[in-house]
Amino acid sequence: MPPTPETVEVDFITPRRLASGGDPAWVTVPLHRASGWSYGDDPLMPRVLLSSPDQKALLRLEPDPDDQWWTLHHAAEPNRPAWYASFGARTPVELIAAVTDALTDPAPGADAPGDPYRTLRQVGWSPYGDDGIVSPDKSAYVERLGTPADPGAWFATVTLGTHQKVWQARFGAHTPPHLVAAFTAALGDPKPLHGTDSGRSLPTLDPNVVTRKTTDVLAVYVAGALEDRVHSLAARHTTTPTAPTPSRQAPPRHGRSR
Repeated sequence: MPPTPETVEVDFITPRRLASGGDPAWVTVPLHRASGWSYGDDPLMPRVLLSSPDQKALLRLEPDPDDQWWTLHHAAEPNRPAWYASFGARTPVELIAAVTDALTDPAPGADAPGDPYRTLRQVGWSPYGDDGIVSPDKSAYVERLGTPADPGAWFATVTLGTHQKVWQARFGAHTPPHLVAAFTAALGDPKPLHGTDSGRSLPTLDPNVVTRKTTDVLAVYVAGALEDRVHSLAARHTTTPTAPTPSRQAPPRHGRSR
C-alpha cells in the first residue's frame, strides 16, 4: 500500500486585510529571481535591501516598531517626480506583492486598473470624508489627502474598533495610479488568504471580526506555491510565448507562517 500523502493544516482567513503579514519571501524572492532585482547582504543588520536592475527603485524591509516596515522608493523620471510607497508590519504580503508585481510588469497592458476606488466600490465600499472610501464593516478606509487642484498622498488604514490601528499603507502623491489601484484591488478582493499557524499571528481571533476556516492541504502543494509564483512572474519577461506553469491552486507557503 502506498504511503499516505503528507498534509498540512491551512487556515483560510477573511477579511484578507486581517490575515497578518505573512512571509516576506512572497515579495522578495520573485523580485530577485523573476525580475532581476539585486540584494545586499549584511548579516549584522536585520534588514533586506533590494534594488531594481535600472537602479531606479529600492525596496527596504527593516523592522521598526515605530514606523513602516516596508518602504519602496523610486527615483525621479523625465515624466514623473520621485515617489514612495510604504507598508506596516502587519500588511499582508499578498497586498504588497500586488504593487511589486504591477511595478515589474514589463507590459502592463491597456486594462491595467487606473482608478484606485473602482474595485472597492464594486465590492460595497462607500464614500468616506472629503476624498475617501470605507469598507462595509468600517474597519478599513482609503483616502487621498490634499485638494482637487493639488492632490496629495494616499493612505490605506486598517483598524480594530475605533482606535487600534492594525496597519497602514502609504503612497506618495506621485505614485503611478495603476500601482495604487493594484493595491486597492488586492485589498478589496473578497477571496480569503491562506496561512499556517494563524492562531499565533492574527491580530484578532474574534469570530465577529475574522472568519477562519481550517482544512488539510497536500504538503507538496503548500511547499511549491512560491516556486510556482516565481515561474509565472519570470514568464512575463520572456520574448517568446511560454507554456504557463500549471497552477496547483494551492495556498502559498515557502517557509511562511501567519
